[in-house]
Amino acid sequence: MPFSLQHQDRQTAARLGRLRTPHGDIETPVFMPVGTRGTVKAMTPAELKTAGFRIVLGNTYHLNLRPGMEIIEKIGGLHRFMGWDGALLTDSGGYQVFSLSKLRKITGQGVHFQSHLDGAPLFLGPVEAMRIQRTLGSDIAMVFDDCTPWPCSRQDAAASLDTTLRWARQCREQEPAPGQAVFGIVQGSVFEDLRRESAQALVGMEFDGYAIGGLSVGEPEEEMYKVLDCTLPELPARQPRYLMGVGTPPQIVEAVARGVDMFDCVLPTRIGRNGSAFTADGCIPVKAARYKADTAPIEKDCQCHACRHFSKAYIRHLLNTDEILGLRLMTIHNLHFYKHLIEQIRQSIEARRFPEFRRQFRERYEVSRQQPQPASL
Repeated sequence: MPFSLQHQDRQTAARLGRLRTPHGDIETPVFMPVGTRGTVKAMTPAELKTAGFRIVLGNTYHLNLRPGMEIIEKIGGLHRFMGWDGALLTDSGGYQVFSLSKLRKITGQGVHFQSHLDGAPLFLGPVEAMRIQRTLGSDIAMVFDDCTPWPCSRQDAAASLDTTLRWARQCREQEPAPGQAVFGIVQGSVFEDLRRESAQALVGMEFDGYAIGGLSVGEPEEEMYKVLDCTLPELPARQPRYLMGVGTPPQIVEAVARGVDMFDCVLPTRIGRNGSAFTADGCIPVKAARYKADTAPIEKDCQCHACRHFSKAYIRHLLNTDEILGLRLMTIHNLHFYKHLIEQIRQSIEARRFPEFRRQFRERYEVSRQQPQPASL
């Protein structure tokens, strides 16, 4: 996968890059909306494209359960199935090893799941995960990994890392789809020596890009930053770096400052459906009674469809009467906020003023302490 660095900030590790995929070039840093089951909830592919998104995520575990690979293969892959002509990244199902821990058993070969839908048995290992992603035809496939919970002992983290690295080697041996890139995933919980060991081993396997997984699983924010600080210097500067499942707007800004190129998170869509909106001044609960008669938009000067046409009072009314339009407008706004944030980050790096942007954004956003944390898929 060709990845080129366009610009490097002089005071931080923030950088601009371009990632070439079979479905178009991606400017980095980039935020990727999560479409776990082949759709970004409440959004059409055309709306995502109009909003400026060029890459979204799908999930191997969930798509394998429903609708199944036979249907997706018959239709011609995930792009055609979901009507999306941009790039696709597919998670391998490794996150479900963490999130569905009560419904699975790990062995050396892979993971035996009980379907969260009907209890039916499902086996997923490195060979199976790569075969499914080959059928999906995603532009970027992720290796199958073991995502540890927080907290966990160093002994458990080390054992999990051994499994993850063994599975990574097996994934590397599998034939990807034509043009499909494969990313390794750094694990090791919050233990810095394990993180370095994981990164170095994966670099030795020569993947097309590298992700940092196993974060945003309940650890303190300071621990997340420590992991990034010790891991990112071990990853090749000339390849893309992807922080999985992160995060809040301040976390994205801080991760960019450390050299991360790619992000995904369910937060903008999930908290939108639950009635909260991201703004430059923090997260606000639009469903709250204090907005019952508020004639202002969610955020002044926001150019999203929701803010250009509707008031907080109207959107609150929709949410409190369970009207689908309320969920859609909140989702549209939150995704626009994330897209605009990434654009501001890129512009500030190019203009050589990212450190100033970082400081000003953090000071303004932290006026509000209502910063929701990422939740599991």
